[in-house]
Amino acid sequence: MSDLPLQAAAAACSLGHIDKALEWLEQGRCLVWTQLNHLRTPIDDLVQHNPALAQHFLAVSKNLECAASRGSSLQPSMSLTEKISLEKEAHAHLKLANEWNDLLNTIRTTVPGFHNFLKPSLCSALIQNLPDSGPVVVVNVHHTRCEAIALIAGVDEPLHIQLPRFSWKKAKAHQQDFVTYLQVHQLRMQRAELDPQEDQQERGMKPHIKKVHDVLQGLWKDVVKPILEALAFSTSKPSSNAELPRIWWCPTGPLAFLPLHAAGIYGGSPSDSESILDYAVPSYTPTITSLTNRVQNTSAINADVSGLFLTCHPNAPNAFPIPGTIEEVRSVYDQVIRHGARVQRVEGSSLTVEQGLEYMEIFSSIHLACHASQDQKEPLNSQFLFHDGPLTLSKIMQKNLRNADLAFLSACQTSTGGENLSEEAVHLAAGMLAAGYRRAVATMWSIKDSHAPEVAKDFYDYLLAHQCGSASGFDGSQSAYALHNAIQKLRQRLDNSPDSLLAWAPYVHFGL
Repeated sequence: MSDLPLQAAAAACSLGHIDKALEWLEQGRCLVWTQLNHLRTPIDDLVQHNPALAQHFLAVSKNLECAASRGSSLQPSMSLTEKISLEKEAHAHLKLANEWNDLLNTIRTTVPGFHNFLKPSLCSALIQNLPDSGPVVVVNVHHTRCEAIALIAGVDEPLHIQLPRFSWKKAKAHQQDFVTYLQVHQLRMQRAELDPQEDQQERGMKPHIKKVHDVLQGLWKDVVKPILEALAFSTSKPSSNAELPRIWWCPTGPLAFLPLHAAGIYGGSPSDSESILDYAVPSYTPTITSLTNRVQNTSAINADVSGLFLTCHPNAPNAFPIPGTIEEVRSVYDQVIRHGARVQRVEGSSLTVEQGLEYMEIFSSIHLACHASQDQKEPLNSQFLFHDGPLTLSKIMQKNLRNADLAFLSACQTSTGGENLSEEAVHLAAGMLAAGYRRAVATMWSIKDSHAPEVAKDFYDYLLAHQCGSASGFDGSQSAYALHNAIQKLRQRLDNSPDSLLAWAPYVHFGL
């Protein structure tokens, strides 16, 4: 089933129907987040036409969202009473879903102008609300062919870019090589500083060392550079004063687990290197719709909640200590205080999960420095590990985060996804976007406890120097550029060895 939208898109592209390929990819991917977004769709226009029907639809949507976010599933260890209770919940959930579908049909058939309400977007609609700071690029990877579809603000047709040198087989090989390297070097583990002796031993594993450079170079030559050339991005490095354009990646298949944002050739010196970071500021989006909805519905953040909340959990139960998180949040807190913006910091056992949720409602942006884990089978059970227990996505989704702006997830593997669910983006970064955050900083694999505070400091130095709006507020709109700046500074402190590449490359930006 996961391969079906990719197959359909490949067939459409082979027949020249690029618009249809894009539509089928949008309809067939990220079904969990798409359904949750449908339940949160603004209905202001519907209220104007039929207030009673709108309120009924809103109430059922809210109840259905709450039922979905509970995330319970049948377990062999459950008692008979628990199983009966769970079965009742499932029946109630099904009843709500049927009622929601009936209301949806009523809206489409009885309210003038709403015949397409919550139907999958056509290509002509997708291109109406694109960000104007750079293109959005979907890369479809299928067994039969590989190509990119680029959407550019102000251009009425999608741009089809064939990738004849790339293939599903190459993507899968790159993925396997990369995952193997990460596993051997314990970079699929929780955030922690590796033992120096172990680290030294890993650097001696010559058979793996070439793989990192090979993967990043292969992605650059076969995928990223051909796309940048087709988009007429400058092939000469811009001056230090020029603002780079942005580019949003929406990869599919095995490519969803590979670092397109770090694609490049990394030689022994800067003059021998060339990468996407020289030409654009990369971000990711789970789907085109999730990005265009943000562009279309972005409103000013309430000044009363504009601010940054920080928390760290260095000694959470049953997890490795991560003492660097303390330095990280204290340093950022001091930075924001000096700038005069609204900020609050609560550390470790001083913060409960419920209190954390309350802070998320009264602060537009959050910085979570802690352990995290994803649940591929139950995405809403993915969690951040607080001292008193897990803060799950399901709990976050139940909050009304209408003023949510930036989520900096300084934890490990918050954008990894499930290798058997490449088209579902079942990771914490996508979940935070679905919960209401406009943008998120996350990681594709484990980050070192020693580098994370440096990245955070450089990130907020840039962000605070490029604030818009009230001096006492906190604006995350330049977060993509802030991360790009922080990563470039980390690169300058490191070399181009595999260990160094894997120290900065896990950081990724999602959303606006």
